[in-house]
Amino acid sequence: MFDKYMICDSGLRNLTQSGQIAGFQFGARLPYYRGLGLSMIEEVAVTVDGQAMARENVRLKLRDRTYTLAEMETVYDQVWEMGEVAQVHVLQPGGLTTGPHRIELMEQLRVSYMPFPIIGRDAKTLNLEA
Repeated sequence: MFDKYMICDSGLRNLTQSGQIAGFQFGARLPYYRGLGLSMIEEVAVTVDGQAMARENVRLKLRDRTYTLAEMETVYDQVWEMGEVAQVHVLQPGGLTTGPHRIELMEQLRVSYMPFPIIGRDAKTLNLEA
């Protein structure tokens, strides 16, 4: 529905933890016209330059808290609002190299009144920011 707005046009940068580059991050939105509880987001899949990132390495930072995808399955009190930008973190030692990268994002959503999951997909080429 709102797939083309899922990946933010800027904000791809390496993620630093304890002084080391531990991965990368980018901004993302829901492909849906309403907000959803985090437990209703069944999957967040990331592919970079044709390489799928492991599910256990993907995190979602919403406001001031970061969740693994497994943790999100039982988060019933947090809503990712329509249009709100969350940060997708991907753990990958060394992060990404300088220059353009093709980012693909898939989000699978469970909506109570739909008999099937809603799947949103977006892909953009972004330049790594400093």
